[in-house]
Formats: sequence, structure tokens, C-alpha cells
Amino acid sequence: MSETNDSLAKEKELLKAVEHKPTSEKLLTYTKLSGPGWLQGAITLGGGSLGGSLYLGIIGGTELLWLQPLMMIFGVLMLSVIGYVTLSTGKKPFQAINEHINPVLGWGWLIAAMLANLVWAMPQFSLGTAALQQNLGVVPEGDSGKYLGAALLFIVGTVVVLMYDSKWAKYFEVILKIMVGIVVLSFFGVVAVMATELNWSAILKGFIPNFNMLLQPASELSKVIEQSSKQDYWNQEILDKQRFKMVTAAATAVGINMTFLLPYSMLRKGWGKEHRGLATFDLGIGLFVPFFLATTCVMIAAASQFHGKYNVGLIDPSSKLEVPSKIQKGYNDNLAKFQAHLESNTKPNEEPKTPNLADKKLAAMLVDRDAFQLADSLENLTKSKTISQTVFGIGVLGMAVSTIIILMLINGFCLSEALGSSLSGPVHKLGSILPGITGALGYIFIWGTEKAGFLLVVPTSVFGMVLLPIAYLTFFFMINSKELLGDSLPKGGKRVALNLAIGLALFASTIGAGWAIWDKAGTKGFIAVGVFLLLALGGHCYLKLNQKLDRIETKLGE
Repeated sequence: MSETNDSLAKEKELLKAVEHKPTSEKLLTYTKLSGPGWLQGAITLGGGSLGGSLYLGIIGGTELLWLQPLMMIFGVLMLSVIGYVTLSTGKKPFQAINEHINPVLGWGWLIAAMLANLVWAMPQFSLGTAALQQNLGVVPEGDSGKYLGAALLFIVGTVVVLMYDSKWAKYFEVILKIMVGIVVLSFFGVVAVMATELNWSAILKGFIPNFNMLLQPASELSKVIEQSSKQDYWNQEILDKQRFKMVTAAATAVGINMTFLLPYSMLRKGWGKEHRGLATFDLGIGLFVPFFLATTCVMIAAASQFHGKYNVGLIDPSSKLEVPSKIQKGYNDNLAKFQAHLESNTKPNEEPKTPNLADKKLAAMLVDRDAFQLADSLENLTKSKTISQTVFGIGVLGMAVSTIIILMLINGFCLSEALGSSLSGPVHKLGSILPGITGALGYIFIWGTEKAGFLLVVPTSVFGMVLLPIAYLTFFFMINSKELLGDSLPKGGKRVALNLAIGLALFASTIGAGWAIWDKAGTKGFIAVGVFLLLALGGHCYLKLNQKLDRIETKLGE
């Protein structure tokens, strides 16, 4: 303990020493002391980011490169707010919310974060095992490889996360930084190999926000739509998919459990008011930069290989090109849906229409492709299985493993807070292991089944998405609470600018979450939102009544 205290004291002295030094010297010191931001980077670079980047690249090409960085800027802003409040008060956010804002919001925040940890560990085990089997070939295909892969991921995750609660804690962040670096370098390497094949002017243009993408399909697909037999159908079909991919990526750039991780990881390190500048920088270098580089590289690769392109074997069997069964099924489903539309719009005396070549091309272009099909496609480009499979596989595996570790870590904090325990010790260890257990067993026995969607995915997604904008609203109340922040309350123009930025982030997350909830749960999802808001109103009244009674009791005591 004394060693930890000495290290923290030296850290505070360093921060005080560079407080008024040139920016370059300050940033160098911040880089050496960074930590919690990298934990955020490790969790956000998971299967969700990989899938979101892949699908955005397929449907929008490089025209949507601006979306995820913009949403992450909003996410970093909100995380900076909760970080500022935590470091200014020294209070655990769960307790601060329950005491000063609303106990229903506090418990809802904690429960949503725990659900996200326990459920979303499953697809990470699925992704990691698939990388071990399909890309790296280090475990066999089939059930035996499935069990072995899940066991390996569980062991690695458990060993690393338990280091956080031991004398080896200082190596925990080093391992996570290395893993995040491996993920970024792997995907960066893939794009570097493709560099001469890419349209860099279009890529640079893609970073300019273009909100018209919510109203019109990507230009590459629009060209094919013009040649189709039913332009209105394909325009709407593609626009629906494009909007959904955009909104989902925007809504999930920062997950509800990420908002729980940051303040507790800072408190666990003993950070205080002196670390507020470091905390903001830490989020930039540890979260935003790796997220930006990794997701951008995946999008560029996906756009290059899949946007506006298709497997020729789907349309021209004489080409002798192999068509994977998943691709064939996706194409058949898209074409059958279009055929049904044609038939439903055919008048009684008319001859039934048939899809033309452009219709077939669009049906083929809209087939969803996954990360492993992207690696396969890159093999043809790089002329090297080592680059396309091994390097890409290492990146995917790094994503899965780092995310599993951080989900375990967050759950330790959640269980500790729920039971009123310390942020280290037996309760934290137990909470940390739980996502490893649910992730491994859930992946083997539940994930990928209809049962998983009905019992796990939909309710967890809806609850997490409901809570994300509500959590943002809670942070908004906290940053404006004189009772909570005291002299640390932002003042003047800084407060106005901060509130405007928070309001914009809150608006964006609310729109994104609302759209995603409607898609996943429809009317029932919004009924759930209404019920939770009513409970929150009751929690607000309960808190105010208690505060009033406490004041009356204090006056009577005087």
C-alpha cells in the first residue's frame, strides 16, 4: 500500500510541476501517466466496432468515414464530464447519483452495465474462437475447437483481469496498451498493403460530415439503382439499411458499460482533482485515437472490397467462381424479397415482371459480409495468406480478448458497488469472473440461437440503449449540480459551451437510441422506456421528499 501511495504522490508532483510548462512538455508527461483511457479503448475495439465499421463500409463506402469519429467525439465529451465530476468530488458516481440526482437512475445505470457485461461477453467469445479457428488455425474446426477456444479465452481473460487486483496491477495496463496497439497495427497494416489500390482523395473527402446520407443512398449504389426495373423499391431498401447501420453505429460508439468503467478505474488508481487535465488527454490518446485508426482502417478495407461489388458467381454461374453458402443464401433472400414486391404490384391482367440485371446486381451487393469474408477477399489482393489471414486474424483476436478482459473488469466494479464492497478484494474478483463464465458457456450453448435473441440480445440492447441517453442526461444534471460540485462547478462561458456540447451529444444519442429501440423492440420498446421514466419520476420524488425531511429534522434538532 505504501508503494502505491508513494507512486501516487510522485504522480501528483509531476502533474503539479508541468501545470504551467509548455504544452509539449505537459503532453509528454500526460502520455507517461495515461491509463484509464486505454481501458476504454480496449472495450470499444470489440466485435461491435468491427461489425459496425464493416457494415458501414459495405453500404456506404468511404462516404461514411466521418460518422464513427464524430459520434466518438460526443462519447469522449460525455465521458470527460463524468470523469470531471468524479475527480472533482472524489465520490463514487453510483453513490453520488443515488444521493444527489435519482436512485432509480443510479440503479438502472448499474444494472444496465452489468447486463451488458454478462451478455456481450458471448459474441466476443464467438469472435475470438472464430479467429483462432478460421484465420489463425491454432485450434481445430468443429465442436472440439469451439470448446478449446472458449477455454483458452476464459483462462487468458481471467489471468489478466486478476492481475488488476494484485501486486501485478501495474502490468495490467501495459498488457492492455499492447493489445490495443496490436489491434490498431494489424488493421493499419492491412490498409498499408492496399495503399496503391485505394482512392485516397475519396477517402479524405469521406471524413467531411455529410448528413444527406440519411436521405439518399451512397453514390456508387445510386448509379446501379438508376438502371434497375424498380428504382423506388431499391432506393428505399438501401436507404433503410443505410440509415439503420448509421444509427446503430452512432448509438453504440460508447456503450452504457463504458460510462461505468471510466470513473471507477480512475478512483481505483487514486486519481483526484490534480488529474482532471490528464483524464481528458487520456481519453483522447487511449480511446479516440485507437478507435479512429482501427475503425477507419476496417471501413476502408470493407469499402474497397465490398462496396458496390458482388460475387460474380451469383449472377453468372458460368464464371465458375465459388460462392459461399452464406453469400448464396443472402442473395437468394434479397432476390426473393424483390420478386415478391414485383408480384404484389402486378395488376391482374399484367404479365409478372422479372428482375433485370441491375436488380440482380443490387441484390448481390446488399448481401451482408463478415470479417472472415473480408480476410478472404484481401487474400486475392495481397497475394499472401499470411497478410490477409494471420495479420487480420491477430487484429480480430486482439479485439475479442481485450474486450473480454474489460467486460470482466467492469463487472467487478458493478458487483462491488451493488453490494457496497470495496473496489478491490473478493467481491471484485467474483464480479470480474462472472462475464467470463457467462461469455464462455453462453457462446457454447446459447449464442446464435433464437433463444439468445429473444431472451438476451433484444432486452439487453433495449435496456442499454434506453439507459445511454438517460445516463447522459444524468451526467448533464451532475455537471450542473452546485450541491454536488461546490466550487468545482464550471462557470461563465466555459459552462455555457459545455452545456451546449452536452446537449448536442444528448440529442444525437437520443435519436440514435430511439431509432435502434424501435427497430429491435417496436412499440414494446417504447412502453419499456415509458415505464422506466415513470419509475425515475417516482425516484426523483422519493429523493426530494427525503431531502426535505432531512432538512426539517436538522432544523428541529437545532
